[in-house]
Amino acid sequence: MKSKFSLAILLVLVVSCANASASTPDSLSRAVISGNTAESAAAISELRKLGPAGFSSLLKLHSAEIERHVANPLEPSTPEWERLSAALDAVSRQRNSYVSKLFWYTDLEQAETAARTSGKPILSLRLLGNLDEEFSCANSRFFRTVLYSNAAVSEVLRERYILHWQSVRPAPRITIDFGDGRKLERTVTGNSIHYVLDADGRVVDALPGLYGPDAFLRALSKAESFSRTLSGKTEEVRRQLLTNYHQAAINAITKDWVEDAKLVGGKIPGYLLPANSKGRRAVDIAPLAVTKAVTEFSILQSFTRDADSLKAVTDEGTWSKIAWHHIDDVRLDRQSLNVIKSQMMEYWEKDGSNLSADVKAMRLVQKLQQNIALDTVRNEYILHAKLHGWLASGMVSDEVKTLNEKVYAELFLTPSSDPWLGLFSDDVYVGLDKGGVVR
Repeated sequence: MKSKFSLAILLVLVVSCANASASTPDSLSRAVISGNTAESAAAISELRKLGPAGFSSLLKLHSAEIERHVANPLEPSTPEWERLSAALDAVSRQRNSYVSKLFWYTDLEQAETAARTSGKPILSLRLLGNLDEEFSCANSRFFRTVLYSNAAVSEVLRERYILHWQSVRPAPRITIDFGDGRKLERTVTGNSIHYVLDADGRVVDALPGLYGPDAFLRALSKAESFSRTLSGKTEEVRRQLLTNYHQAAINAITKDWVEDAKLVGGKIPGYLLPANSKGRRAVDIAPLAVTKAVTEFSILQSFTRDADSLKAVTDEGTWSKIAWHHIDDVRLDRQSLNVIKSQMMEYWEKDGSNLSADVKAMRLVQKLQQNIALDTVRNEYILHAKLHGWLASGMVSDEVKTLNEKVYAELFLTPSSDPWLGLFSDDVYVGLDKGGVVR
């Protein structure tokens, strides 16, 4: 009887050890490419629970296959690769993470805990849709290609930030059927913003919309460096440091804006700024009267009046010239170009055009970089200046949820109170039953 009892205990121990072995990061990383969907899903779930360590294990075990696809966008896609890339996206919570190698928290409290442990600030993305879905909003799709896939950007994000994203609402999506077998699928409207947060989730800085890689890195470097100066400071000192930082940023933006306009010889209503002219403050170009009444509006206005003046007098031609002047900030690196090729090559090869795929790629990338450059300067000079003004004034909350509501309502003009995101109005007739609304 005793020997039977000992044998039973031994069997239990053997089974327990086998189960423990089956749950190691390496074994889980092997299981994700299993053709057994239940086994693969369970392994993905366990790796996600392990956090960055689980994702690192997955990257390490499959590094050779991953690097082959990173280096060659036309590498044949096998069922095993499709399962692996899907697993990478599910564990990291970012689409195309095989290139970026970034792990994203989707729970802010977990990100804050990681920030306190590591001493790193948090980069918190707010977007429409989900970062691990193909049809998230347009800005977030460009982030995945232009920023997160960029080798220098991804290294900085991995080494110096804790990453977090949260969906503001679903991304509106449309399908256009041409009636001949061709369809276009797109998302419409929506914007995204990166917040730099301290370990308590309070906003230090924010980058609205799309930036070119170099401009993005400069802004992140400044915000990270400044966030470290806030550590351990009293609330009063912290508040003063924030005011000084954001006021200095507004002054720098205004100066750069004027210098750019001068450099490109930009024409603005009533003024000509030749390249060799002496600098003027923007408030001298288009002065705004500032009331003496100490109200929230007048204080906020006083912080951003120079930038507001420049916005009013910078015409479209000048914007385009300024953007071209900053084209080096948006050059796409090899990794980003390879992601674009992997997405577009099948269409380029079958669209019936006489142009080669290389020529099509060159034209697409050239136009994309010009558009990113224009987005970069406008987002920095207009939207970022406004955000700096809000944060410098101390009259807006630095709690990210509250500030984000204000950003989407007043900066992006898509308030949460409008479920249609400006795409439908009860008082606009469109000649369709029920206004074309399907519920």
